[in-house]
Order: sequence, then structure tokens, then C-alpha cells
Amino acid sequence: MSPENQPPSSLAEQLEQAFTRPSGREIDQMREVRFQTGIAPHANGSVLCSYGNTQVICAAMIEDRVPGWMRQQKVEGGWLTAEYSMLPYSTLYRKDRPISKGKQDGRNIEIQRLIGRSLRAVLNLKNMPDKTLWIDCDVLRADGGTRTASITGAWLATRIAINGLLERGKLEKDPIVDHLAAISVGIYKDKCILDLDYPEDRDATVDANVVMTGSGQFVEVQSSGEEATYSRSQLDELLALSEKGIQELVELQKQELGKEG
Repeated sequence: MSPENQPPSSLAEQLEQAFTRPSGREIDQMREVRFQTGIAPHANGSVLCSYGNTQVICAAMIEDRVPGWMRQQKVEGGWLTAEYSMLPYSTLYRKDRPISKGKQDGRNIEIQRLIGRSLRAVLNLKNMPDKTLWIDCDVLRADGGTRTASITGAWLATRIAINGLLERGKLEKDPIVDHLAAISVGIYKDKCILDLDYPEDRDATVDANVVMTGSGQFVEVQSSGEEATYSRSQLDELLALSEKGIQELVELQKQELGKEG
């Protein structure tokens, strides 16, 4: 049958054909992910992590001391803590620094706690005696997914920093037990999609951030409807998309570490 004689497609098929993402990506296609290591020479490990136009500088620095509460409670091992901020020029309109307002930014606090507990999930802190690993994530350019790029980049910066300590004999055992990466997923125009950029994040009816280990274990799933609900089957689809994306991110981390070696 020639194309002009074919019957008209169903409404569902027309809607399927009409769906496009702002970037033109497939529903399960991530933005281009890039790592530039050594971006902050004074840090023990550093990475400029890019998810498309989103860019985050992730740096790891190590101090030979632990927080006072650990000494007081005689807790063995070391500690890891994280800080997150968005530089004033990271968005279209200047973002004030929290210090200029005289108070902490609630969103920053939420994200830096997420980064810290995610990384601690893949570290055996007892193998870091009397050391604190500081993670600083500074958003250079924001286009959606800054917290997920921070986690993925921070793990790589941490891996580089720990490798340096091991090589210099500053640590006896490797505290890192697995890879770690994070990705966003969501429902945009009734479609489950992977790795939301800003236009998608702004208009999504469901937004989720998923953190997983390289071995496929979940660390955290943050999922919420934006004045909307979603079904169990949609949640399952979002988790499947996130697993695919995180597997790709872990492979990219391994490739980058291969270059370092």
C-alpha cells in the first residue's frame, strides 16, 4: 500500500509521534556527560562535572582531624562532610550569596546533606582514621540536575583524592567500597524521561532524583508530584530509566579513572 493510501493513524499514535523533548533527545537519552579533572589544583581531588550545560566544580580536600563530636564520643574512624552552593552567575539572573542575606539557603542545606549522606553510603569511614574529607560542590552553570551532577562528580573527586592518599601511604586500606552516581528522571508531557534539563524540570508533573551504587543498590530516591499524582507503573518506569542512566555514568567514571591511571 502506498503511503497516500494508508489509513490514518490512531490518536494515540499521533500523540506518540508528536512528543518531542526540548533538546530533541530520546526519552531514555542522557545529555552529554563530561569530566575535567584537576580543575582545582590545590584540592586533593577535583572535577568539573558537566551534564549538558549544567556544570559543577567538585573538589575533595582532606584534613588530619575529625569533628569535635567524634572526639568527645570516642567514635573511631574518620568523617565526610559536604557543602554545596550556586555561584551568583550560575543562573540567568544573579543569585545572591547566602552570606549577603545573613542566613543559610534552605535548598543548599538540603542538597549538601544529600551529597554527604550519599557519599558516606559508599565509604567505610573506619578506614579513614582521624581524617575528615571535605567535599565542596559549586555550581558554575545551572541547567537542571545540579544535585545529581554534584554527587556523580563528587564521587570521582573523592576517588582521586583517596587514590593519592593510598599512593603516599597515608591510608592503609581503601575506604571506598563502590561507585556512586545520581541522575534525575521525571514525567514530562505524560512521558517518563531521563536526565531533565531546565525546561523539562520546570514543566514536569513529576520530578525524581535517584542515587545508586555501581553494584545497582539504591542509596536515595527523592520523588514527588508537582500538584499531580503518578502510578506505580510510572514509578517503576522512572526507576528503570534511572538505573540505565546510572549504569552509563558509572561506566564514564571508570573510563575517566582509566585516563588518570
